[in-house]
Amino acid sequence: MLKKSERNDKRLRRKRRIRKKIHGTATRPRLTVYRSNRHIYAQIINDDSGVTLASASTIDDGETAGDDKTQQAKSVGTLIGERAKAANIASVVFDRNGYIYHGRVAAVAEGARETGLEL
Repeated sequence: MLKKSERNDKRLRRKRRIRKKIHGTATRPRLTVYRSNRHIYAQIINDDSGVTLASASTIDDGETAGDDKTQQAKSVGTLIGERAKAANIASVVFDRNGYIYHGRVAAVAEGARETGLEL
């Protein structure tokens, strides 16, 4: 059985491998997801200039306090999609940050797609 530090090291190795291929530009920035035990965070980043263009998390969104974590993640996805529309961003590159595309990470992507954001 893997210890927590070993699991995190494996995730960070996957993250580095993914980040070699994915790069956000001004025309198509990167949507990255970070998942903790309690919260989920999403950012839209322009890697050329190193600037965060929009962000959302379960801490920002107070109305999802009673929902389960997957529903909270979906609402974070819709929130980041709305903030992307406000920043005139139509399409992004999805960065799953080393996590498996399943559960909460997939829910963020679905919520962003529902607002019309192209992933």
